[in-house]
Amino acid sequence: MELSGNNLIATTSCCHGVRNNYNNLLSSNRRRNQNSSSTKKKNKLYNNRILNLASTTSTPKKKLLRKRGSSSSDETNSESSSISSSSSSSSAMDQLDFERGVCLPFRKYTPEAVRNKVFESNGAALSLVGRGVEIVWKLGIYWSALLSDFLIGRDQEVVPFRARQLRNLLCDLGPSFIKAGQVLANRPDIIREDYMNELCILQDDVPSFPNQVAFNIIEEELGQPLEAVFSKISSRTVAAASLGQVYRATLRDTGEEVAIKVQRPGIEPIIYRDLFLFRTLASFLNGISLQKLGCNAELIVDEFGEKLLEELDYTLEARNIEDFLENFKDDPTVKIPEVYKQLSGSRVLVMEWIDGIRCTNPQAIKEAGLDVNGFLTVGVSAALRQLLEFGLFHGDPHPGNVFAMRDGRIAYVDFGNVAQLSQQNKQILIDAVVHAVNEDYYEMANDFTRLGFLASGTDVTPIVPALESIWQNSSGKGLADFNFRSVTGKFNQLVYQYPIRIPERFSLVIRSLLTQEGICFTLKPEFKFLEVAYPYVAKRLLTDPNPALRERLIQVLFKDGLFQWKRLENLIVLAKENVNKMRSNPAVSTSQKALVERKLDLTDTIKDGARVVLLDSEIRRKLLLALTEDSRLHIRELMDVYRLVEDDIDMPSVALDVVRDIPAVTRDIMLSWSNSVLNDL
Repeated sequence: MELSGNNLIATTSCCHGVRNNYNNLLSSNRRRNQNSSSTKKKNKLYNNRILNLASTTSTPKKKLLRKRGSSSSDETNSESSSISSSSSSSSAMDQLDFERGVCLPFRKYTPEAVRNKVFESNGAALSLVGRGVEIVWKLGIYWSALLSDFLIGRDQEVVPFRARQLRNLLCDLGPSFIKAGQVLANRPDIIREDYMNELCILQDDVPSFPNQVAFNIIEEELGQPLEAVFSKISSRTVAAASLGQVYRATLRDTGEEVAIKVQRPGIEPIIYRDLFLFRTLASFLNGISLQKLGCNAELIVDEFGEKLLEELDYTLEARNIEDFLENFKDDPTVKIPEVYKQLSGSRVLVMEWIDGIRCTNPQAIKEAGLDVNGFLTVGVSAALRQLLEFGLFHGDPHPGNVFAMRDGRIAYVDFGNVAQLSQQNKQILIDAVVHAVNEDYYEMANDFTRLGFLASGTDVTPIVPALESIWQNSSGKGLADFNFRSVTGKFNQLVYQYPIRIPERFSLVIRSLLTQEGICFTLKPEFKFLEVAYPYVAKRLLTDPNPALRERLIQVLFKDGLFQWKRLENLIVLAKENVNKMRSNPAVSTSQKALVERKLDLTDTIKDGARVVLLDSEIRRKLLLALTEDSRLHIRELMDVYRLVEDDIDMPSVALDVVRDIPAVTRDIMLSWSNSVLNDL
């Protein structure tokens, strides 16, 4: 469509009293999660403060893990006390902050803020009654049909039809319900799998609103006529979602191709009104959901509302893009679109147009001359960096949001649904990986509690055998047959047997991994996700200077007090494989190779290891046992490891640093000795 002249042809309890800019706070919090050692120390101190504060304000009672639907008088009493304690609207938000390991002084969503927003308009009560009647009437008809199916005995036969009917009903009820359907598509703890599969369609196929309405919104946000800014704009939407739709356009001044994301008209009051009704219903049903399903209905609604209001603010999405640009600025294999902030606002977002190939089109990727293996390696590595390194990851990487660039890079678009993991959550995730490797299923179950899957204080003993069965059955088949979808399917069954709630941020993690694994299988059916993931994790464990990761590396290398020589060799081999794959990737041009590691550099790891051995008597004892295990010297194993790393260590640098550290090490040894003497007195 040509444009010319005037003619258009086509917060929590620990933070009361503090009020900072929300977007700036999010951005600064995320940057605290970067990899400089000083930043990580600040993160650790920050998370410890939150944990200490939470521990002083919350002392949960010990509860027994029970299957869904079970009940007893004791449990009923404990549940009723739990319900009464959660009756205050802030308790669920406090729990979210505790699980996340962060505390926001100001947030866009709180139940009180939603209620105040709804009742600030005239006729609010009448509007709520009318909307409530509409929702109850339409959902009532649907539920009566389900009840009829059950009574007749054909409930299983008509599942595909009822699932499709539910999807259409959510579209008819508006954007809040479409978004709720998208969330339910990733919540096996709430809805069964066949319905989840049907609701996944809502992520790509949503009706659009009229062009002229969208163009009027763009002009209102720009404060000038559309043709003054753009020389061309598409006459049809490129994509339509629950909260907005996208057009392709050309900037008049520079001729650059851009994507314009426009919010649906009048959506904000609708969202606030529906959230108020959702929260009211959740409060009414919370006792039942806690007793029968083992999940907190208020908590689920609060998670949903918080993410929904974040997505509604396009200025926040612009900041999300800036954060991703900062995170991947030195990564030549990832493309993040630039954002035009001077042309963007709360309802309109203008971004660089990404001219890539959809990841669901393997033929087009091959015809473009791209190396499929190289591209998949880039994609998996980028996903793992988001999750384990940055703690800020794309929450909706479905095929419409991920593209293959013609130079081999991977490109992401649509950053409205972005989730953040705190330093604390990342460390617990790594703990879970370590416990899985060491087959310590009791501690793995405790990791689930620390991450918010189980209520605090829950006795995890009954769930340990189930976790052991899931992991051993999946990993026992070997690396070649392991995939996230099979593990997730088994975990979904576990969710229905025990009172497990999947926190919103981790439902996004699961969806992100499953979606990207699905893209990998589409491009190459025999692709093995873990064959790329393992080398990346191995390199992180061996080279990351974070003290927490150093501690996890020691846990991996020692099992039941015995040093795992073969595991160390495997880690080194896998880490080298990761470096070689990334450096030889066709997506990395000759000029960009300086940004990619030339080899696996273990110099700092050796330095830190030497220091730990000198200072930690327990580690020294374990290493001596490792070298003399089974009444023989393990010189051969030691030499095998040395041959693997001799080219990856700067020995003169290690020796020089050891000499420099002698005074400091001597001081630390003397302090340690004096402390032990004083403790013995």
